[in-house]
Amino acid sequence: MAESASSASDLRTRRAFITALRQLLLMRHAKSSWDDPKLGDHGRPLSSGGRKAALAMRGAMRELGLVPDIVLVSTARRTLETLEALEPWDETPLIEPMDALYLAHGRRLMRVLNNVAETARSVLLIGHNPGVHELALALIGANALTLGSPEVRRLAEGYPTAALAEFAIAGSWRTLGEGGGRLLRFLKPKDLPQPAS
Repeated sequence: MAESASSASDLRTRRAFITALRQLLLMRHAKSSWDDPKLGDHGRPLSSGGRKAALAMRGAMRELGLVPDIVLVSTARRTLETLEALEPWDETPLIEPMDALYLAHGRRLMRVLNNVAETARSVLLIGHNPGVHELALALIGANALTLGSPEVRRLAEGYPTAALAEFAIAGSWRTLGEGGGRLLRFLKPKDLPQPAS
């Protein structure tokens, strides 16, 4: 009887842990266009190839059921256009365009995540390199990078435009730091079927 009570307690603990898990979707904006030399960096739009890659990622996200509660997006035109290509959502997330994400380094992106409301279960952050890659590597942590699962090795090699990493976050957003994420998948547009033009 004591063993049965212990098993039930273990099951409740495991369920509470699963319920407490948060999801972070970390995306680099799709490829931008350099066609107009008069445009500053902040105002560069997506290239046609970038739009196709973002649409391919949209299809993959739908297929995998990746729907965020909150979207944190840089105010640069290419990040906002990447977000537009991912819409519409089955359930409309809260969208927060943030100047602080524009060309932000990994430490700043981590601080932004530390300020996310604890009620948010899933967050999509759309930003720029090298900050997005720095943040992803920090979330994985030095120990996991050393052990190097195939997905971790793929991510460590680089973070191409429109790539998306999905992390499970076991703790709170407030305490999220180095090694605080477990990489579940890393999707690159070149690995996905491209949508018809």
